[in-house]
Amino acid sequence: MSFYGIPIILKEGTSVESKETALSENISAIRSISEAIKSTLGPKGLSKMLVDSIGDVTVTNDSYTILDEIEVEHPAGKIVVQLSKIMNKSVGDGVTKAVILLGELLKYGKELLDQKLHPNVILSGYYKAALKAGEVVKELAQEIIIDEAVLKNVAKTALSTKATFGAVDKIADIVSKACMHIIEKRGENNYVDLDLIQIMKKEGESLHNSTFINGMIIDKEVVSNSMPKLMKNAKIALLDHSLEITKTEFDADIRIVDPSQIQAFKQQEDDILHNLIQKIVDSGANVVFCQKGIDDIAQYYLSLNNIMAIRRIKRSDLRKLMKTTNGKIITDIKTIIPSDLGKAGSVEERQVGKDKMIFVEECENPKSISILIRGGTRHVVEDVERAIKNSLNVLKNTVEDPFIVPGAGAIEIELSKHIMDYAKSINTRESIAVEAFSKSIESIPITLAENTGIEPMELLAKLHSKHEKSSGANYGIDLESKNIFDSIKHNVIEPKKIVIQALQSATEMSMMILRIDEAILASKGGSGPKMPQSPQDDLDD
Repeated sequence: MSFYGIPIILKEGTSVESKETALSENISAIRSISEAIKSTLGPKGLSKMLVDSIGDVTVTNDSYTILDEIEVEHPAGKIVVQLSKIMNKSVGDGVTKAVILLGELLKYGKELLDQKLHPNVILSGYYKAALKAGEVVKELAQEIIIDEAVLKNVAKTALSTKATFGAVDKIADIVSKACMHIIEKRGENNYVDLDLIQIMKKEGESLHNSTFINGMIIDKEVVSNSMPKLMKNAKIALLDHSLEITKTEFDADIRIVDPSQIQAFKQQEDDILHNLIQKIVDSGANVVFCQKGIDDIAQYYLSLNNIMAIRRIKRSDLRKLMKTTNGKIITDIKTIIPSDLGKAGSVEERQVGKDKMIFVEECENPKSISILIRGGTRHVVEDVERAIKNSLNVLKNTVEDPFIVPGAGAIEIELSKHIMDYAKSINTRESIAVEAFSKSIESIPITLAENTGIEPMELLAKLHSKHEKSSGANYGIDLESKNIFDSIKHNVIEPKKIVIQALQSATEMSMMILRIDEAILASKGGSGPKMPQSPQDDLDD
C-alpha cells in the first residue's frame, strides 16, 4: 500500500523492532547460548547430548560441534555460530572461551546502556581494552623451543577440556609425535600441513589401543588370498593405471568365423596383461597400490611373482603414499623403472575390528603419517576424533607461532588486573567500559571454578592477591587440589595465538551487536504491495 502516492518501501508483513527491543532480544539470545555453553569449559566441563531430526545422537563437550549441530533460528544466535566457525577455522580451539566472553561483554554492555552511557563510548572503551589486552598477552608470552615434550604439554592442556575418557596422556603422546613428524621449514619459520596427517577410526578395543603409525594406513585389503599378507623391505609401485582390459571408447563388432579365433583373442588379452605385470616384476616391485581395478588374470600373474597388490586406492591416499614412501605415481606402466618405486620396511594386512587394513610402516623420513583411533562405541571414537583434530590445530599454531601463556585461568586474571589498572589511567567515561571489559574476562576463571564445584569468589580473591605480586603472574586454578598453583611449572600452557584470537573475535562480535539500533525482519514469503498509479487508487481501495 501507499499513502497519497508515497510508497511504503518494505514488503507487506515486514516488521521493525525498536532499538531497545532489538538490542534486548539480541543480547538475550546470545547470552542464552553463552550460558548453555559455560558448563562445557575446562577439564571438569560436562557434555551435551544432541539429537537431530532423524534421531542420530551426538554426545560431546566440544563447543564448536554443539553450535554447529543445533539449529539456531534467532539472527543474533547465528552470529555466535559464525564466531565458533571463525575460531575453529583460524586456530582450532578457544571457541568456549570466546562465546563465554562474548556473553559477558554483552551483559555488561547492556547494563551500561541502561545507565544511559552512549553506545559509542562503550564501543570505544571495549576497543581500547581489547588493544591493551593484546599488548599484555604479547608481553607475558614466553617463547619456547619446539620439541616433542613441549608439544605434549600443550596438547594435554587442549585435550583436558575434551572428552578423552581418561586417555589424555595417551592421545597427547600420539598427536605430539604426529605433529613433530610433519614440521617443515619455510625460510626462517616453521610450517605444519595437517593434511599430511591421516586420521582413521575403528570401533572396538579400548581408547588406549589407539596408536601413531609412522607411515600410512589404507582401509583396504589384499586383492587375492593367494598373495602374501606381509612384505618386508617393500618396494612399492604406485599405479595411476588399471591392470585390466578396458573397453574402447567406440563400440566395435568382432566377427568370429573360427572357434580358434576366440582363444586367440583371449590369449591376446592375457598377453597384454602379462606384459604389464612383467614390467612391474622387472622394476623390482613387490607391492602394488593401484588406483583402479586389477583383473583376475592380472591377480594371477601378480600372485605367481609373489607380489602383494591392493586395488581401488583413493587418489588422495595414493598421493599420501607417494609422500610417505618417497615414490612416484606411475601413469604409464611401460615406462616404470626402479627409481620410481617407493620404499617401506613393512607392508602388512592386519585385522582391525571386523575389517582388514593395510599398514605401510618403517618408511624413511615419511612426509605423511597416520593416527588410528580405537574405542568401544561410535560415539567415543567420533568424539575423540574431534578432540584430536582440535589439539592438532592447537599444536600447528604453537609450532608456527612458538609463544605460550599460562593456562588454568592465569592469563585471564593477569589480563583483568592490567586492564583494570589501565581503566584507572583514563580520565573519560570510556574508563567505565574498560572496567566492564576487565570484569568480563574474569568470567573465564570463575566458570572454571564453578564447573569444578569450587566456590569461585574465595578462589578469585586468592588469585588476585597472588597476581598483585610480580612473581604471581602465572598462578591459576589447580582443579585437582581445588587451590591455586603456578601453571607454567605444572605445564598447563596455552598458545598465545589462541588467547589473542578469542579476545579479538569476542570483542568484535560484541561491538557489532551493541552497534545495532534497529532490527528489520522480512516477511516469510509473499510479494509486496502493488504500487498504485495515482493517489486516487488508494482512495478507491
